[in-house]
Amino acid sequence: MNETVQFLAAVQRNDVYIVALVFFAVYPILTSVVWMTTSFFFWFRREKDPDPLPAKQSPQVSVLIAAHNEEEVIGRALDAACALDYPNLEVVVVDDGSTDATAAVVRQHVREKGVRLIRKDRNEGKAMALNDALPCVNGEIVLIMDADAEPARQSLRYMVPHFESPRVAAVTGNPRVYNVGSLLCRLQLIEFTSIVSLLRRSQRVWGRILTVSGVVTAFRKSALMDVGGFSPDMPTEDIELTWRLQKRFWDVRYEPNAVLLMRVPSTFRGLVKQRLRWARGLMQVLRRHADVIVHWRYRRLWPVYVEAVLSTFWAVCFVVLTILWIVSYSVGYPPVGAHPIPNLWGMLIATFALMQLLVGTVMDRRYDPETVRYYPYAVFYPIIYWMIMSISTVIALPAVLRRPGRTPVRWDTARDPLRSRAS
Repeated sequence: MNETVQFLAAVQRNDVYIVALVFFAVYPILTSVVWMTTSFFFWFRREKDPDPLPAKQSPQVSVLIAAHNEEEVIGRALDAACALDYPNLEVVVVDDGSTDATAAVVRQHVREKGVRLIRKDRNEGKAMALNDALPCVNGEIVLIMDADAEPARQSLRYMVPHFESPRVAAVTGNPRVYNVGSLLCRLQLIEFTSIVSLLRRSQRVWGRILTVSGVVTAFRKSALMDVGGFSPDMPTEDIELTWRLQKRFWDVRYEPNAVLLMRVPSTFRGLVKQRLRWARGLMQVLRRHADVIVHWRYRRLWPVYVEAVLSTFWAVCFVVLTILWIVSYSVGYPPVGAHPIPNLWGMLIATFALMQLLVGTVMDRRYDPETVRYYPYAVFYPIIYWMIMSISTVIALPAVLRRPGRTPVRWDTARDPLRSRAS
C-alpha cells in the first residue's frame, strides 16, 4: 500500500500532472467564454431578422433521402418533405437494399405525391447510396436528410438564398430533438441547443465549421461532384465531406432558421454506440486532414482543427484524472487539486457550463420554444454527459492510428420506439 501511495504522490507532484490539472480546469471556462461571445456576434448579425432572405430566383431543389430498413419512420419524413413550402421541388428516395417494407411505404408516396424511388438490391452503406443517387436527381441544390427527420415547411426558404453566392457549397440546418421521453433524450436536446448550435454559430464567425449536420444539409450538386461525393469508408461521412469542401475553398454555412425535427437515441446503450461512432469518425477525419495545420492556405481551418484536438486532450485529461483521483481516495491519499465536494474552481466550471447552456437555450427559443421548459435538466449535463462523451473519445483514440478501410461503412438503423414530446 505504501508503494502505491508513494507512486501516487510522485505522479501528482510531477509537472505533467500540474499542467494537465490546469488545462483541465481552465479549458472549459475559456471555451465557454469564446463560444458565448462569438455566438452572440453571429446572432446579432444574422438572426435578429426572423424573415428569410429575399430570393432572386427559385432553382430546382431535390430532396434526397437515403434509407435502409426505415419502414416505421420514412412515411412521416416523406410527408414533411412533400409539404415543404417551395415552388420547384422533387423528392427522391434511394432504398439501399432494405429487407423490410421501406420500399412499399415509399411506393405509396410515389403514387400519391409523385415521390421518386431508386432501388438498390445490395446494401452498400449510406455514402454509397447517396453517391449512386446524385447523378439521378435533377436539382442543382440537393437537400439531403435522414429517413427519420421532418423538416419545417419554411426550411428551404431560408436555405436556398445562401446559394446565390457562387462560393457556397453547403448550408446546414438546425436539428431539434423530437423524442424527449427520457432523461437522456432531454440532455441531447440541451446538447443540440447549447453545444451544437452554439458551436456552429461560433465557427461561422471563425470562417470554417467542423461539420455539417448529416441529418439535414442542402448542398450544391456541382460542389459535391467537385470533391468526389461522399467517402464510403468513413463512419462520419458528413464530417469528412465538410473538410474536403472547405479544403477546396468552398463556403459552408449554418442557417439556424432551417429547423428540422429528428429522433435521438433514448437508451444508454444506443447513445454510447452512436457517440463511439461519431468519436471514431472525428479521429479519422483529424488524421486524414492533419495536413491543414502545416499549410498556410488552410489557415482558416486552423481554429477548428486546434479546437477539436484540444477538446480531445481535455477528454483524455477528464478520464485519466478521474481514475487517478478515485484510486487516490481508495487508498486514503487525498489527491492534489481534487475534492469530493465541489470547491470554488469546480463551482466556477459548473457555473460557466450552465451559463453556456442558458445562452444557447435563449438563442434557440425562437426555433424551439419548448427548449426553455427542459433547461432545468442542464444541471445533469456536466455530471452525466461530459463523462459519456469523454469516455467515448478515449475509446475512439486508437482510430487515429488506423487508416480507414476500403470497405464501405454499412448501415445500423435499429430504432428506439417512437415517442414524441407529447409523451
